[in-house]
Amino acid sequence: MTRARLTAGDVACWVLKAASDVPELTGAPAGAPVHLHRCVHPTYRLGLVQPGQGVLLWRSGRRAGVRAVGEVLSAPVEGAVAVRLHPLARPVARADLLVDTRFRAAEVVRVPVGANPSYLTGAALAAVLERLAPGEEAFLPGAGAPG
Repeated sequence: MTRARLTAGDVACWVLKAASDVPELTGAPAGAPVHLHRCVHPTYRLGLVQPGQGVLLWRSGRRAGVRAVGEVLSAPVEGAVAVRLHPLARPVARADLLVDTRFRAAEVVRVPVGANPSYLTGAALAAVLERLAPGEEAFLPGAGAPG
């Protein structure tokens, strides 16, 4: 069976994974904007990544989950994408998301070792948004849009 290519309509937000805590975010106050460049794998998906799209940072491993949310600042260049991330007051743990059927099929769960960028559907993103502290959804462009 051939897997269909991802389209812009499939993506409610991008997911950038990190195997460990990101030093620039460690110690940053919750909600404070942090500008970063994150590595991305050269695939057709990079053509779908555009400034203004939502993005979240997923920490992999034993303490897996969402650590920050924000937006893409520029299209990927030379294997990296510029993003503005806002550390969460309380990370959203993978275990807390897995109890939600909307998130269980997320690519970051099905293919945890997949390369950046990954993505969330509108349903999976809704599961994340419901678990953010009040006001944190405002850091994610389009979070209030249906999906």
